[in-house]
Amino acid sequence: MTTRFAPPALGTLQDTSATAHQDAPFTLADRLIPGSSAPMRQVKRLVTMLAPADGPVLVTGQSGSGKELVAQALHRLSGRKGQLVAVNCAALPAELLEGELFGSERGAYTGADRARPGLIEQAEGGTLFLDEIGDMPLGLQAKLLRVLETRMVRRLGGAAPVRMDFRVVAATHRDLDQMVAEGTFRQDLLYRLSVFPVQMPALAQHIADLPEILGCLLDDLAVGAPGQPMPEFDDSAMRSLMAHDWPGNVRELRTVAQRACLLFPGRRVTAREVKDNLFSFAVADDGAGRPWPQAPHPAQAGLPAADHFRDSLAAGLSDLDLRCYLRDIEVALITAALDRHDGCVSRAAHSLRLRRTTLIEKMRKYGVGRGA
Repeated sequence: MTTRFAPPALGTLQDTSATAHQDAPFTLADRLIPGSSAPMRQVKRLVTMLAPADGPVLVTGQSGSGKELVAQALHRLSGRKGQLVAVNCAALPAELLEGELFGSERGAYTGADRARPGLIEQAEGGTLFLDEIGDMPLGLQAKLLRVLETRMVRRLGGAAPVRMDFRVVAATHRDLDQMVAEGTFRQDLLYRLSVFPVQMPALAQHIADLPEILGCLLDDLAVGAPGQPMPEFDDSAMRSLMAHDWPGNVRELRTVAQRACLLFPGRRVTAREVKDNLFSFAVADDGAGRPWPQAPHPAQAGLPAADHFRDSLAAGLSDLDLRCYLRDIEVALITAALDRHDGCVSRAAHSLRLRRTTLIEKMRKYGVGRGA
């Protein structure tokens, strides 16, 4: 079973004061970046040290290794009051990227019926995160370099530049030194961006952190699907996961976690399921070649169908205390599930399609015990 690690949402982390840095220098970084191995401790030391500085940071590493987490942590730990504004330089065509970065004045181009601030302006007082900076067109690199050197931004069609205060964090999976040698990336821009370099290790280089990272991913998925029971990975499953080479890094691990949530909700996952179902995404069976059964319809489970209640009401049933009636049904079902599974809360919760913590809360609410 995994150890859960749940970093807070970006909007919930409030303590970024200088006092917090002095009293607990790694606490906030630990909460934002999962991992306790030596490579990840080094990353978090660098993040904690660089966060209060204003110089540009260049985060390098393989795709999916978690470079954006470093940008988020740098911003949250910096104490800056503005926003973290992210732009993926590989996701926008060159003709749109310039307008997105610098903004535009009304009439700057056909269809520009109003002035629009760019992403750099939106990062005023905060952090501008330039993801996949290696994919920025060469012509736009020169304009970005001038902005970084002068801290002045001119909108497309604008008459005068405006001074801005923002911190730049760039990231790339590309070898920028090789790109400089090939003439596809400006050397002066590389020097300007890499004042403080941070190398994000591949997942295979800190594989000991996989259980912690997987727990973090599952907790994130649980937040997005309240009430859905999460899968539990046993020791054999963990060994199988840690033996994988993870070419897609944490992004690939997130895909495996999503598959597990779909195929094995509330179920135990072993090495066999990892190999046969999660790495290749195949529908699981019950070990005898049969698909896992779906949750039975209430009528199939021996419980009254909805039509039973409708017919009873039509026959003259009245003065029903719905709240008390539903409570009694819930207590009866919970008690029956616990009796059926010899008081095992986890199995009872699974049979009721509830999370274990939800069932425990209901048991406390209604005063239901585990039974004999």
